[in-house]
Amino acid sequence: MARLSPKYITFDCYGTLIDFEMAPVARRLYADRVPAERMDAFVDDFSAYRLDEVLGPWKPYRDVVANALIRTCRLNGVAYRDSDADAVYAAVPTWGPHPDVVEGLSKVAREFPLVVLSNSMTDLIPHAIAKLGAPFHAAYTAQEAQAYKPRMQAFEYMLDQLGCGPQDILHCSSSFRYDLMTAHDLRITNKVWVNRGHEPANPAYGYHEIKDVSGLPGLLGL
Repeated sequence: MARLSPKYITFDCYGTLIDFEMAPVARRLYADRVPAERMDAFVDDFSAYRLDEVLGPWKPYRDVVANALIRTCRLNGVAYRDSDADAVYAAVPTWGPHPDVVEGLSKVAREFPLVVLSNSMTDLIPHAIAKLGAPFHAAYTAQEAQAYKPRMQAFEYMLDQLGCGPQDILHCSSSFRYDLMTAHDLRITNKVWVNRGHEPANPAYGYHEIKDVSGLPGLLGL
């Protein structure tokens, strides 16, 4: 396999680098309102509605969370409280990286500029970047792009800010639905799927697969 030599390595943040604990937070928050046998379906609905909420015009991420919770509760016949969205949103800055991330990134950062493109807010993303243990060239948010992934506008914003084209980056994500499908459509040929186990493989989109970030240095000949 030829050594990959991108100008920038770009990453999804939450889920790929940061352990995305939205489901555990929801499970704890709704434990008194959702029976245990229905909880898996509840958190799956919450995930699906979050994706649906980011497909339209940009809005603050707290509104994404709130709207998704309201719709999930309505579908499941569960009482929604105004404090629910605040509790979920407040948990985001407390989340840390997956165990493999700090070491893997530190090796790669010695040779390549690292960039984050995240469905985050400008006041949230510094909390995540500070925990990744490696220097980042830039961290771009949906708030800055005025669009959430998987919308192309988010990726186009990043490329414009970097002053490069799709051929110049290696994009890494654990999600096809949020990242890798859109990257494919934008002709980003160099893609890495970090198989965290929360989405099935989808070989039609053309990518290198690694089980976690510790596998990234090997793809780059490091």
